[in-house]
Amino acid sequence: MFVTDIRKEFYDIVVNQRVALLVSLDVDALCACKVLQALFHCDQVQYTLVPVKGWQDLGTAFLEHKEQIKLLIKQDDDLGVPSYDDIFRDDEEEGGDQDSGNESDGSSEPSGKRRRFDEETLVCCMQLCQMFCSVVNRREILFDYEQYEYHGTASAVVLFELAWVMSKDTKDMLWWAIIGLTDQWVHDRITHMKYVTDIAALQRHVSRHNHCNEDEDNSLSIDCMRICFEYDLRLSLYQHWSLYESICNSCYTLSTFKLWSIQGQKKLQEFLADMGLPLKQVRQKFNSMDIAIKENLRDVIEESSNKYGMKDIRIQTFGVHFGFKNKFLATDVVHAAAALLESVEKDESGTDNFIKALDCLSRSNLDQLHRGIELAKKKLMAIQQTVASCICTHLILSQGPFLYCCLMEGTPDVKLFSKPLALTLLCKYLLKSFARSTRNKRCKILPLVMAAPLDVEKGTVIVMGIPPECETSDKKNFFGRAFEKAAESTSSRTLHDNFDMSIIELKMQDRSKFLDALVTLLS
Repeated sequence: MFVTDIRKEFYDIVVNQRVALLVSLDVDALCACKVLQALFHCDQVQYTLVPVKGWQDLGTAFLEHKEQIKLLIKQDDDLGVPSYDDIFRDDEEEGGDQDSGNESDGSSEPSGKRRRFDEETLVCCMQLCQMFCSVVNRREILFDYEQYEYHGTASAVVLFELAWVMSKDTKDMLWWAIIGLTDQWVHDRITHMKYVTDIAALQRHVSRHNHCNEDEDNSLSIDCMRICFEYDLRLSLYQHWSLYESICNSCYTLSTFKLWSIQGQKKLQEFLADMGLPLKQVRQKFNSMDIAIKENLRDVIEESSNKYGMKDIRIQTFGVHFGFKNKFLATDVVHAAAALLESVEKDESGTDNFIKALDCLSRSNLDQLHRGIELAKKKLMAIQQTVASCICTHLILSQGPFLYCCLMEGTPDVKLFSKPLALTLLCKYLLKSFARSTRNKRCKILPLVMAAPLDVEKGTVIVMGIPPECETSDKKNFFGRAFEKAAESTSSRTLHDNFDMSIIELKMQDRSKFLDALVTLLS
């Protein structure tokens, strides 16, 4: 069922009950969780926080009560979700009428002269035809809906707007909504137009909050929080890194300069020289650069970028100031939270990764956020090195309808890429870089399927598919349905447990026949 009044049909119902708050393992869901936690704290709602990895963690109890499942979707999101009545239509009454008709036939005495099609037989035939048409129609509706996977408005934004409707929204909630939206953009889940549209909507809320807090006494205190709109650089973590390392490990510049090649490195040196930036300055931490250079850095980079074909080096985003010293861009927090959530490093504290990622979103725990940023740097460097290795060793193969790349056991940082978010970023970097480097025009518009070792003892791999890399892409992913059909036709042992249906777990022994079936299916 769709919720038209989110306050009346959702929040007013749960606010008087003990709530099980189920949170999937991605940054947008974490931000939505923080918004709900803040609302529950205001209304003293008791809740239990439960992180869920996939569909199996939800349990069968929720699936048995379909009438209690409601979708919180913005009305302006055209997601093509079928109506409840079209899918969960009850045909029992029709079946019951048919059974009762059969019973009456059995109890009646046989007639010597019965017409070829009596009235009762005609009614039964009509009922059977109606039921058959209903089943066929249901299957067509489900097929049209399930053949693609795509994303609507970030859940954190939806829940922030709930808080706004109830006049309970705060700056912290707004910042979490911004991070949730930015997570969708960083992990390439929404179109650029959708991102810009939602950014504009959130910018109005930012202006409203900044205007409301202008006259507050604590507006200049050390504990103050100020959100500002930024037209910033598409360079990952550059304010917490050196400019040189950020350029080398950002998807946009890595693919444009082709930095895995000697020619690409020379081109980068020319780019830095064109900007007039000394190597000594760009190789040291951003905070240590000369103030005069930092003040005009964005404009200088944008001017030189236009000469090198990077006309959209800057992107609309938001930044936040905590007190006087700490400044973060929304992309910084997304990378930090994702790195903490999927960290493979052992921690002596024993704290769960989910709790660490949740804590880094609070301004009272900036130390955790800084730790996340350091992990994110290692993650981005691992992605850059893996991309360079895959392209230089020609690991990306054309299978006809799609590109295929498989990471082998023993590859550096391969354990990191057994995680969905890290693998998503790697696929994004790799496909964009390959499209820029290949001379085959057809390969430039192909989607990518990637496999990485998951569990050596169980003999499983994680397989992921992403749509083609092009400016007009609607970000609709068809691999979820294709994976399901390929596994079904070959009896491959797969586990479709991830909320992102384009990510599956596959037995290594079944990989060849699974790929053959996928090629046949998509050809």
